[in-house]
Amino acid sequence: MFNAPHFNWFGRGFKLRAAITIACQLAFVLFGYDQGVFSGIVGNEDFLNTFNHPSPGLEGIIVSIYNLGCFTGCILSFIFCEKTGRRLAMWIAMVWIIVGGALQASAYSVPHLMIARFLTGIGTGIETSTVPMYQSELCEANKRGRLVASEPLFVGVGIEIAYWFDYGMSYTSGSIAWRLPIACQIIFAILVMVLVFGLPESPRYLYAHGRQEEALQILCDVYDGTPEDEKIEKENREVLEALKVEQEHGEYKWSQLLKKDKVQTGRRVLLAYGAQFMNQMGGINLVVYYITSVLEQNVGLSRDLSLLLGGVINLMFFIGSLVPTFTLDRTGRRKPMMWGSLGLGLSMMMIAILLSFQPQGGSVAKATSSASVAFFFTYMLAFGMTMNCIPWVYVPEILPLHVRAKGTAVGISANWIWNFFVVMVTPTLLDSLAWKGYLIFMALNFAFIPLIYFCYPETTNLTLEEVDWLFYEGNVVKRSRRVAKEGWERAVGTHPAGILETGSTSSGKKEDGGHVTEQRERNSS
Repeated sequence: MFNAPHFNWFGRGFKLRAAITIACQLAFVLFGYDQGVFSGIVGNEDFLNTFNHPSPGLEGIIVSIYNLGCFTGCILSFIFCEKTGRRLAMWIAMVWIIVGGALQASAYSVPHLMIARFLTGIGTGIETSTVPMYQSELCEANKRGRLVASEPLFVGVGIEIAYWFDYGMSYTSGSIAWRLPIACQIIFAILVMVLVFGLPESPRYLYAHGRQEEALQILCDVYDGTPEDEKIEKENREVLEALKVEQEHGEYKWSQLLKKDKVQTGRRVLLAYGAQFMNQMGGINLVVYYITSVLEQNVGLSRDLSLLLGGVINLMFFIGSLVPTFTLDRTGRRKPMMWGSLGLGLSMMMIAILLSFQPQGGSVAKATSSASVAFFFTYMLAFGMTMNCIPWVYVPEILPLHVRAKGTAVGISANWIWNFFVVMVTPTLLDSLAWKGYLIFMALNFAFIPLIYFCYPETTNLTLEEVDWLFYEGNVVKRSRRVAKEGWERAVGTHPAGILETGSTSSGKKEDGGHVTEQRERNSS
């Protein structure tokens, strides 16, 4: 276990909580900036000349290898994070991004650029695996969902900064037009690094490593109270109880992740994986990474207008993401995901239909070009309102305590590996199939609707203990819909009186085969 230097810059209470939130949100601004910055660069003339006009296939690999690095960083974080702690892991992630960003900005060959992007991706993978966990462990329970849902919103902020920076630099000549936007990601990384030095370690991490007095003091600092305060005493007690249960049963092995037990661990891990799969395979990164090239090549717009519209289209990502940030606990999870998939599928269908008229030329082609741009707007707005935020919230909600860390790793790895796949194949797909390529994403989005309806239970406003109970007995999806509509007592006839760390029987007996523990009395507040 390693220790990172800590300076008490932010004191106690609200200032400290605000600093934690700002650092985490700034890290996700960096995440969005890294994702969006290459969209306005890959068509730059000096960039193309420097790297000998890469073919569509090579262009896809250059851009997508970043996501392969993110996948690697995700895996590394779950191997080493327990040794480094949350703060040091965030600091290390920023170091990777700074090194990778500097190498990208100084690249003069394709291998140099690809290695640099891979290194930057490792940092982003570590960052995105650590930051949400760190924030959730240092915020009040009644604000946790809101804060986690807001993180993808700040990804949209980063994407917007990148796009408009690219647009402004398009009026300059020479290599600075693309080297400077790449290099500026280093600024965000340095800001996060500095903030991290003033932040406390996660108390959950300290408890797990026997540093209980230090962990309790951090809880007191964060909530600006004393160990006798009800909130602090309750959280201290619950963390110690959870640790005791984990130590009794030991840590789940990777080979047990898909095990069919009393609380359906394997099914829930697959649901987590599927949520992030749907997040990526609806076609979002076709727009985020390649909208400028798409508007030029498929729609037939000028380079300048494509850059301008690319920034405005991605603004819809940010505007749409405002909606779940404030309304997700009222609208639920299932319905927005289904309506979102319908909207994304219809948008892709209309884009394909309209672009199919392009070869005809004349006024028809101009009219259909304008209309297709409008449906790129609706696509990004629908994604921001639905499939952008919800999977990031759903993954930790759906997983049981005993596999939450490893299950989250599986879910996040799905995000990155399918992100890599889409970004890699998109240039070749659109170059070879043109408008027909959009039909693939249309079909996938429509297929997600019955998948969500039949397989994904509603988890809104349920405690994690209640989610466990849903999976313990009965038709999970049907019961979740009834509970969401009528409440626990009216829908089921009784309310779970105890917590199910890894499942329990109605008689409260422990069952080793299902890792079932005795029910522990606890308020579900």
